[in-house]
Amino acid sequence: MLAGAQRGDETAFVCLFRDVQPALLRYLRVITPDAEDVAGETWAAVVPGLRGFRGDEEAFRAWLFTIARHRAADAGRSRNRRPAIPVDPGEPVLTEAAGRPAAPDAAEVALEAIATRAALALVAELPPDQAEIIMLRVVAGLDPADVGQIVGKSAGAVRVTSHRALRRLAEAAQRAGVTR
Repeated sequence: MLAGAQRGDETAFVCLFRDVQPALLRYLRVITPDAEDVAGETWAAVVPGLRGFRGDEEAFRAWLFTIARHRAADAGRSRNRRPAIPVDPGEPVLTEAAGRPAAPDAAEVALEAIATRAALALVAELPPDQAEIIMLRVVAGLDPADVGQIVGKSAGAVRVTSHRALRRLAEAAQRAGVTR
């Protein structure tokens, strides 16, 4: 898929995007309130650099999540410089429905959303550094060395932090009554 996307094959790019976008959004929801906007900015930075990218699909994922982390930091700085202006709750919110792909089965989407929200709620209880590392390791599927490069820690520190975070998640799940 990656090689095809690099050659400009639109179908390959769509497959690549659909493969990684859910994990990217889950990761960004842990580190920024502007996940969808940051994801869009991330892809806007990835597309022009895609032809020049060198590496396999695992290296691509690490590159993508590194860009996402930088864009999230940029969004945080921007948000701090320009405070939000509240919108009148009586004002209608306009959405654009044209051009949207057909939605998947609503029941599957609902069940996945419930499971995702429950898992993210548990992850949100972790200290921020542990939550970010878990999202990069588990959701993004990156190896400790790649995660270490993204967060500025050694691969060993990433492994230790992952272990501690997973132990905390297991304890939180047990307290919450989550079973297998």
